[in-house]
Amino acid sequence: MNAQEHVAELIAKARKAQSEFETYSQADVDKAVRAIGKAVYDKAVPLAELAVEETGMGNVEDKIKKNQGKPKVTWYKLKGKPSRGVIRYIEDEGLVEVAKPIGVIGAITPVTNPVMTPIHNAMIALKGGNAIIVCPHPKGVKTGKATVDVMREALVAAGAPIDLIQIVDEASIEVSGLIMQQTDACISTGGPGMVKAAYSSGKPAYGVGQGNVQSLYDTDADIADAVTKTITGRIYDNGVLCTCEQSIFVPSAKADAVAEEFKKQGAYIVSDDAEVETFRKTLFPGGAMEKDVVGIKPVDIAKRAGIDIPEDTKLIVVRVEKTGADEPLAKEKLFPVLTMYVYDEWDEAVDKAAANIEFEGTGHSCVIHSNTKEHVEQAAIKIKVSRFSVNQIGSNSLGGTLANGLNPTGTLGCGTWGNNSLSENLWFTHLINISRIAYEIPDAPGLKLSDDELWAE
Repeated sequence: MNAQEHVAELIAKARKAQSEFETYSQADVDKAVRAIGKAVYDKAVPLAELAVEETGMGNVEDKIKKNQGKPKVTWYKLKGKPSRGVIRYIEDEGLVEVAKPIGVIGAITPVTNPVMTPIHNAMIALKGGNAIIVCPHPKGVKTGKATVDVMREALVAAGAPIDLIQIVDEASIEVSGLIMQQTDACISTGGPGMVKAAYSSGKPAYGVGQGNVQSLYDTDADIADAVTKTITGRIYDNGVLCTCEQSIFVPSAKADAVAEEFKKQGAYIVSDDAEVETFRKTLFPGGAMEKDVVGIKPVDIAKRAGIDIPEDTKLIVVRVEKTGADEPLAKEKLFPVLTMYVYDEWDEAVDKAAANIEFEGTGHSCVIHSNTKEHVEQAAIKIKVSRFSVNQIGSNSLGGTLANGLNPTGTLGCGTWGNNSLSENLWFTHLINISRIAYEIPDAPGLKLSDDELWAE
């Protein structure tokens, strides 16, 4: 069977399953969503082990947390939310909203998240009454298939059509292109090339932009707490997430204290100019990120640079001064290396962070460690990203947690800044069509105004 025939068969099965699922009640839809989420949650360990074995990226312990955490928080925030039929009455506007499925969703999955992305996409797709076809990264096919098998078994147990969730037999650019073109909408979570292809497919698409999370330490930040959270975020799954902190900006008066706290908590600090240059050339030869260091441990990164560091080093912190295009280390780093900047005034920290974002990561995310509302909002106004996390761990808070109001997701929209169609976390509300019933409002306030009153200053 060639690629076109294979995709055509998947689409046909998905449409048949979705047409049946579309008739299900809200309770039965939610039963299916819960079933697949709980199934992956229960199989988090073997799926994490398989992911690390197959991709060679990240670590099992953090992938277990990811495989459990994402379906857990996703179900928590989906539970009880209406997504079938009439979902909202807006009395004062005379409107009634009616939710309807899109149909069949295509989902391009990155090698960095071969379990978490499919389970999240499947849960929000099914919540909207849709079917979904997963396209795994070629280096994560085995893990993707194992994840989908777990979900399909759960569908059968829940009494839902098994073909609501499918996966392509062989991952390729051709197959991904066909899925993008023939599904009703596509979620593209991966590199810029794949995202651009999704937007060029002729179908509605939800893509992501490149991450490069900047973290600003205010003068009133709790240093020990901020450092602990930064390390946790930077080293999570060996730094492969787009939400991991990439650079920190610390006040000059506390720079030495911050560096000491990083050392105390297991970091290797690089400040010698020659050593900084060695890491710069090792990690970004010719200015481009070295792919072979993606998702590996700090000690192995240092060995590639010819530098000996303790075996148990948690991360490498490199002190630099230049920003943006003038400093390769200011870019996104998919490994446990953090760049550190020193500033004198808050305005300077904001401007430097903005410069790094303008160079790479526009539209994605920032972390701010501050207890000064005005400083937080100043940064939020200046820096062109879609989400700011305050006094939290970037790696998990930016993708939504039980402790904040961001919707849990594996697809973080970056708005027009990142050439994306949404500037928020992808959610089930993006995977439904809404019909609106409009009733006349006899006593609408606007009807009572004269033209002079309406245009009055």
